[in-house]
Amino acid sequence: MIKTEKSYPERRLRGVLEELSCGCHRFLSLADKDQGHLSRTRLDRERLKSCMRELESMGQQAKTLRAQVKRHTVRDKLRLCQNFLQKLRFLADEPQHSVPDIFIWMMSNNKRIAYARVPSKDLLFSLVEEELGKDCAKVKTLFLKLPGKRGFGSMGWTVQAKLELYLWLGLSKQRKDFLCGLPCGFEEVKAAQGLGLHSFPPISLVYTKKQVFQLRAHMYQARSLFAADSSGLSDPFARVFFINQSQCTEVLNETLCPTWDQMLVFDNLELYGEAQELRDDPPIIVIEIYDQDTMGKFDFMGRTFAKPVVKMADEAYCPPRFPPQLEYYQIYRGNVTAGDLLAAFELLQIGPAGKADLPPIDGPVDVDRGPIMPVPMGIRPVLSKYRIEVLFWGLRDLKRVNLAQVDRPRVDIECAGKGVQSSMIHNYKKNPNFNTLVKWFEVDLPENELLHPPLNIRVVDCRAFGRYTLVGSHAVSSLRRFIYRPPDHSAPNWNSTVRLLRGCRVLCNGGPSSHPTGEVVVNMEPEAPVKKLETMVKLDATSDAVIKVDVADEEKEKKRKKKKGSSEEPEDEEPDESMLDWWSKYFASIDTMKEQLRQQDTSGVDLEEKEEMDNTEALKGLTKGKEKAKAAKEEKKKRTQSPGPGQGSEAPEKKKPKIDELKVYPKELESEFDNFEDWLHTFNLLRGKTGDDEDGSTEDERIVGRFKGSLCMYKVPLPEDVSREAGYDPVCGMFQGIPSNDPINVLVRVYVVRATDLHPADINGKADPYIAIRLGKTDIRDKENYISKQLNPVFGKSFDIEACFPMESMLTVAVYDWDLVGTDDLIGETKIDLENRFYSKHRATCGIAQTYSIHGYNIWRDPMKPSQILTRLCKEGKVDGPHFGPPGRVKVSNRVFTGPSEMEDENGQRGPTDEHVALCALRHWEDIPRVGCRLVPEHVETRPLLNPDKPGIEQGRLELWVDMFPMDMPAPGTPLDISPRKPKKYELRVIVWNTDEVVLEDDDFFTGEKSSDIFVRGWLKGQQEDKQDTDVHYHSLTGEGNFNWRYLFPFDYLAAEEKIVISKKESMFSWDETEYKIPARLTLQIWDADHFSADDFLGAIELDLNRFPRGAKTAKQCTMEMATGELDVPLVSIFKQKRVKGWWPLLARNENDEFELTGKVEAELHLLTAEEAEKNPVGLARNEPDPLEKPNRPDTSFIWFLNPLKSARYFLWHTYRWLLLKLLLLVLLLLLLALFLYSVPGYLVKKILGA
Repeated sequence: MIKTEKSYPERRLRGVLEELSCGCHRFLSLADKDQGHLSRTRLDRERLKSCMRELESMGQQAKTLRAQVKRHTVRDKLRLCQNFLQKLRFLADEPQHSVPDIFIWMMSNNKRIAYARVPSKDLLFSLVEEELGKDCAKVKTLFLKLPGKRGFGSMGWTVQAKLELYLWLGLSKQRKDFLCGLPCGFEEVKAAQGLGLHSFPPISLVYTKKQVFQLRAHMYQARSLFAADSSGLSDPFARVFFINQSQCTEVLNETLCPTWDQMLVFDNLELYGEAQELRDDPPIIVIEIYDQDTMGKFDFMGRTFAKPVVKMADEAYCPPRFPPQLEYYQIYRGNVTAGDLLAAFELLQIGPAGKADLPPIDGPVDVDRGPIMPVPMGIRPVLSKYRIEVLFWGLRDLKRVNLAQVDRPRVDIECAGKGVQSSMIHNYKKNPNFNTLVKWFEVDLPENELLHPPLNIRVVDCRAFGRYTLVGSHAVSSLRRFIYRPPDHSAPNWNSTVRLLRGCRVLCNGGPSSHPTGEVVVNMEPEAPVKKLETMVKLDATSDAVIKVDVADEEKEKKRKKKKGSSEEPEDEEPDESMLDWWSKYFASIDTMKEQLRQQDTSGVDLEEKEEMDNTEALKGLTKGKEKAKAAKEEKKKRTQSPGPGQGSEAPEKKKPKIDELKVYPKELESEFDNFEDWLHTFNLLRGKTGDDEDGSTEDERIVGRFKGSLCMYKVPLPEDVSREAGYDPVCGMFQGIPSNDPINVLVRVYVVRATDLHPADINGKADPYIAIRLGKTDIRDKENYISKQLNPVFGKSFDIEACFPMESMLTVAVYDWDLVGTDDLIGETKIDLENRFYSKHRATCGIAQTYSIHGYNIWRDPMKPSQILTRLCKEGKVDGPHFGPPGRVKVSNRVFTGPSEMEDENGQRGPTDEHVALCALRHWEDIPRVGCRLVPEHVETRPLLNPDKPGIEQGRLELWVDMFPMDMPAPGTPLDISPRKPKKYELRVIVWNTDEVVLEDDDFFTGEKSSDIFVRGWLKGQQEDKQDTDVHYHSLTGEGNFNWRYLFPFDYLAAEEKIVISKKESMFSWDETEYKIPARLTLQIWDADHFSADDFLGAIELDLNRFPRGAKTAKQCTMEMATGELDVPLVSIFKQKRVKGWWPLLARNENDEFELTGKVEAELHLLTAEEAEKNPVGLARNEPDPLEKPNRPDTSFIWFLNPLKSARYFLWHTYRWLLLKLLLLVLLLLLLALFLYSVPGYLVKKILGA
């Protein structure tokens, strides 16, 4: 869907998904009716249930997926649809075949030689067309293959026999339809009538109607064939099969791109059936390619199929159908593509007049080739004379041939039978470059570029006694990219209208007083953000141009304020230059890259929505479309409007400090700059057989070296104006300004920044990586500085290597895993061809920085200043310029660049300079007519790490960049310091003053009152083992707790990454400490202390020390929304504020998994550097020095079982005072009554007796 050029693939996919969901629904409704069938077995019933479940789910998924299909998601959704297709095919396959498959055997002397197996479901007949087997009642071509193990692999790819069969499988009651699909025009020969077999199939069919044809196979050429010989080449010939005849082309020796240019004629072919049927559906032609071997069988190289163009006797041999055009046919070897065949096939009916009516066949014209008929003039391509210029630069990394080293190589170039040879390299080890750089040859090639034959590059080694040994070969299958095309003057050739939006402004007053006609003024202001493109004019190379880009008024106002020194907010100030380093620049660039990627994604989605809107408007009527457009506009407005103070679109822009940036490429530099093949190309030389699946040999294993050079082809003679404009030179031809290829000494400086997502190399799932660099004979292993147990190590290293190009030009940067015992394991490596970079016109030797500075973190690295680089580029490109003056202005060709004219030195003194405008010209070098190209900016590239033992699997990514400085030029300065930042030591002092409104968890033993025994726990993330607790505030009846307790948290902090660095051993058996980087977060928790069971967790808050909500001034103002982010609270950073005090809410989840407020804590955070903490020491908890006062807690705050009398006093007397007094009074009264009753009898007796 995507590859075809039909428009709106997303619409087509939506249609398919809708059809799928409808089909699933239809199947479910049919299956529901059919469920109670009596003849079904249990397997059938269960299978039907499974199918219904799967199709119901698939129908729903298809419905959901249909709504998600957009222009930018088509590719992903198509993959999901392919999963549906696989599932449907799996469900359609019955687990238990009720009807056996059909086997066709070929026998010889009662031995089974070959067979074909046809699935019975493909032949089943049904009156319903959708249920009919795909091959039922059709004449089918079958290819028989070898039985058993011999039928697997490359042996089984050769066809043993080709059969044409008509097969039909159906019920007996449907047997009347068994001949329904046969071609018309036959008579049945039935068995004797007396036997009563009249309803059975006839013994044979006699075709009364037969047509006689002649097939002409025009075999022109093949390309990119399978390498069947150990030399990496083949001796191919083609065998063409049609009906029951076959013919072969001639054998062409040692080539993978044979041009046979041969016509094969098949005479007197009898085809049966109606003429019209044969015209519409002729039999297929099978073409097989073989490699001829002097000994043994021919090797099968591939097969393809074709259908001929049919001409009946009553048709005229004239356009548009005749003569047929040459077409490309894909050649397959097994399931793998193995080249292309360029051929044409025509099937001509021989009428009543015989062959006289057919187009005449010219006899063999090429006497040298024997009786071989070439492809006729109407079919063979029209040829023109071309000149092919070859730039011979050098050969690299040639491997041994027959155990002998390559010493005197030569390159042979061949195309369409013509060619040229390079000069011989007399000592490959000493200098692998050629002496004579440019040679050419003329050749007749087709005018249609698609039909150009491949160009063959062969490297031979000239050995003793005049022997030549083939080292390796390469076939350039397409020459289109090497065709010289003169620039189109009708089109505007300064295509920089879009590029100018990246930060430059083009100003033009339009009057003759401002600048001469034809100049384009480019004004560069690096700090001016692009607000809006007001006018856009197509630019010509010679015309005036106006592109106006306004600087935001706010930015101008801000600049004025900065100049006065009256900036109001500390966040808006420019960062202190002394605090910035290379890493500041790197991290700022990473943020910019992420922002750009995010904007690209959002803009892609917006564009998609707009297109969708337009399409639906066109389809569903104007009114609906208008409503949608309105909604989309409102949505866009909402998106663009600033949501509120502190959250507006300008807020991050304001806070972002002005730091010079570099370009971070998320891929290799080569992919960004077309492999640096702007004029020097690299061709891999191959030798050996192409590996089949069972061999496992890959393309990389066949590479025996590389040829460096280039090609340029054009029609001759060249028009005078074209040759004059191209600067055609009789000696060098089109290759202008080619540098010398003599050996050159270069200082290579490799900066390795960091690695990401490394493949684990140790049993613990980590690795101990270190860097190893190899260039020529230099091998550096930075084994001592391995980084322990890291999969994302930051190396921050630079390495200087002296090398001599071209002998030492392949740089290998590898990451090894350090092992205490045994050899170190290779994790992955990346290879960089430095030579292509060094000689590239993109100037990849040292990246062009964003701004020019002679001191500080953004110091200019290149030994040549921007003005010197500009002068050199103008000289090499034969460009008029540079003309400096007046100050702040430079003219290159017809482009005028303006910019700052002063520069500040280390002492703050300002002086005049031309470097800024020169740098502006360099950064827009691609806009210079004729010679302009994009120059490599100051950058960091990301390269995949690969391991030869695990081909094709990325083992991680490495961020690095390479600078190269010729040794005959001024020496560069000292390498940039990109060593990883050392974390700074800090001490965080946290004082927990009070808590309030803490939930009450415990019930009082005596009174049943709610209370809590509160204490507060705190720690820094990653230091849980160093957690600190306050003392316990016992028996809090109101949720209030008083502590006056101090925590001390010393930690190491990386300000740039906003991470705490912790170094600790993973286990007691670890050899060394592992470094962890974790976010700086403080956790405060409240707990309820229990003596006889585990403490109860009540609530917590986690504060990100870089941005946490400012604490409330009072407990009443402290709400749960402060922590959940629902309330717009100003965020503070402890690293900027240093001291913060306030109330923060503590939250916990309830039974419904929702947050609820469980308490509030009053705390004070104080951050000090290690030096400040040493000068002003304080004690932990309430200890000396600088002790805190004891908290003023209520009398109820004590432990009941240590003070039973006190607890009785507080818990009983306090609550039940009057009750206890009443009880006491009652007891006294009862005691008096009891004493009275006890003493009354004795007293009465005494009274009676008078005692």
